[in-house]
Amino acid sequence: MTDAASRNNGPRTRGRPFAKGNPGRPKGARHRTTWLAEKLMQSDAKAIVEAVVTAARDGDMTAARIVLDRIAPARRDSPVRFDLPEIGSAADVASAIGAVLSAVAYGEITPGEGLTLSSIVLSAGRAFELGDLATRLAEIERRLGDAPHEP
Repeated sequence: MTDAASRNNGPRTRGRPFAKGNPGRPKGARHRTTWLAEKLMQSDAKAIVEAVVTAARDGDMTAARIVLDRIAPARRDSPVRFDLPEIGSAADVASAIGAVLSAVAYGEITPGEGLTLSSIVLSAGRAFELGDLATRLAEIERRLGDAPHEP
């Protein structure tokens, strides 16, 4: 089989086929309308901010919300406080997950908070396991280096 015949529809392709990949708009390129809007906003940014702040001072609650959302955005989550056993090794992960489960069961934390905390605890457990594996692997490599080699 020839090169042209081995390609899909090789004999029927006229001219040069398209290059691989997407030759469309480059990454990061903005639409012309977006670019123009940003350009207009830059020139009037100070005046716009002053107008919104003035409207907020005059009692416009929508303007006040815009200003406050920029100055002090609402927190998406809040700190969670409850007794979590110390995690010093992979073996401690089970008791920590048990504490999280109990806290959810007794209503001390929400199920969503419990899920987030469980994933954090499990990540810590994986980190400890990786450290243990690295230590064990180093010990095995050391022992193999000390062992006599067979011809």
